[in-house]
Amino acid sequence: MSTSSEDVLLQVPNVRYKKGDGTLFLMDQRLIWMVENRDTVAVSHPYADIKSQKISPEGKAKVQLQVVLHSGVSSTFHFTNKNGIQTQIADRDRVKEMLQTLLPKFKRKVDKELEEKNRLLSTNPTLLQLYKDLVMTEVVSSEEFWSQHAVKYTQKRKQQPQEIGVSGAFLADIKPQTDGCNGLKYNITADIIECIFKTYPVVKKKYIENVPSKLTEAQFWTKFFQSHYFHRDRKYAESKDLFTDCGKIDDQEMKKDIQNGVKDPLVNLTEFEDKSLDEGYGTNSDKPSGNVGTVSQAMIKRFNQHSIMVLKATKSKPAAQANENQKSETSNDTQAEGHINKKQKILEKITYDDLESNESEQNGGIHLSLSKVERYLHGPMPDSVTEHINQNQAAHIMRNVLQETRQWQSRLHNPNHALVTPSAAIVALGELSPGGALMKGFQEQSLAQLVPSDIEQEVRNLYLALCELLGHFWKCFPPNPQSDQKIVKMHEALQRFQSAKLKPFEDKLIRELTPLSQYLTKHLNQLLNAAYQKFNNWHKIRANLRA
Repeated sequence: MSTSSEDVLLQVPNVRYKKGDGTLFLMDQRLIWMVENRDTVAVSHPYADIKSQKISPEGKAKVQLQVVLHSGVSSTFHFTNKNGIQTQIADRDRVKEMLQTLLPKFKRKVDKELEEKNRLLSTNPTLLQLYKDLVMTEVVSSEEFWSQHAVKYTQKRKQQPQEIGVSGAFLADIKPQTDGCNGLKYNITADIIECIFKTYPVVKKKYIENVPSKLTEAQFWTKFFQSHYFHRDRKYAESKDLFTDCGKIDDQEMKKDIQNGVKDPLVNLTEFEDKSLDEGYGTNSDKPSGNVGTVSQAMIKRFNQHSIMVLKATKSKPAAQANENQKSETSNDTQAEGHINKKQKILEKITYDDLESNESEQNGGIHLSLSKVERYLHGPMPDSVTEHINQNQAAHIMRNVLQETRQWQSRLHNPNHALVTPSAAIVALGELSPGGALMKGFQEQSLAQLVPSDIEQEVRNLYLALCELLGHFWKCFPPNPQSDQKIVKMHEALQRFQSAKLKPFEDKLIRELTPLSQYLTKHLNQLLNAAYQKFNNWHKIRANLRA
């Protein structure tokens, strides 16, 4: 045992653990137990993993101390000092009292780690099931589980959150509240800020230019919500603030979008114009109100602009870049090409290839050359007399079958030909379905009906847990000096899994579902046997190399 970086706080000899005699050590970071006359650590429990300690009641023949871990696993130590029971109790009490002073120091750290682990387990049902199947059954230790098997789940939490979409009404969700001093208070989240930056790149540009060099973040958003750029009835000429030029930049971008148009030939943005039914419609005089028209036009313009920006923000960058490249490389289509594209677009919307039939099918299709139709439709009948054919007849029939099969193979690769017409296929499917003309004596009973839901769920859990163990086992190949120890550990873990989980499940199936027991566990045993075979081969090769 190497104690160069650890301090021994307490050493108690004559301590038995699982029928083995040894010495119990209380270090500065962990509790360890070593086999007598050996320099290897057999038991190691960091104080951060110990939940509580228990002692045997007075009057019991054995003087014992048990430490219970947060994972539910416990280790019991039996004090066997030869000087008598009073000395044994004194040794145990020394360990108990020192643990009472050490464990609280690590409690705060334990609480934080446990809180994070419990959050991971509660939000990931698959991880929780793996924990139950691997840790609670002592197939792997808690340390191995969190350092190896739960890594991909902890990495998911550390990764950047999934990119959110942009709602068309996200600005309407920003509802101001009164602050009690004749003012308004806006509560915005990180998601709302991200939506604003996506929809209005000019605002993001202003943010980068001014925060935090010129303004704080709170000051910047205060100016944003006070600006005419944020409000619908703004006029650029009447106000000058940080966002004055943003509206003009948006107008320029909107003109470019209208000029570029939309690639879809069924959409024509240039035809979207406001037209009145009659002169002076909607007003009391012959002259329309210029103020009302200006406000309405500004609001409609703002709505259209906001919709365009939201649509542009939801598009991926590669797709937008591809569209820009395509626009720069292609020239304007002629009017004739536009009509062709429009017609093709309409056909794509109303045409379904799998519902169409080709000319050959309409003209009668392809017929099978059958010598005896009755035998083809009904198959061999119980009362029919077996016909004997000689060798020459068999060879002739075989040649005909091969020739017809070759014709079928060539027709399968021809999209204009089909072996069976759609109508004939539907009729055949109905006759071969349960309850059809050819399936009157058939009783449908699928595997889902034969296997109870709890057994199905248990098979799924076993499969996931076994795949998790096998994944780490196969990652050790091709082997190297660093992976030798892990191969042995994973092989032992697979054996513990088979004895602790798979074998009891097989016995349960034999008792409850005898006809299905072999079928349900066949694939799991095959996966295990392949791993065992690989381990045996590797073990033989390593033994030969060492010899």
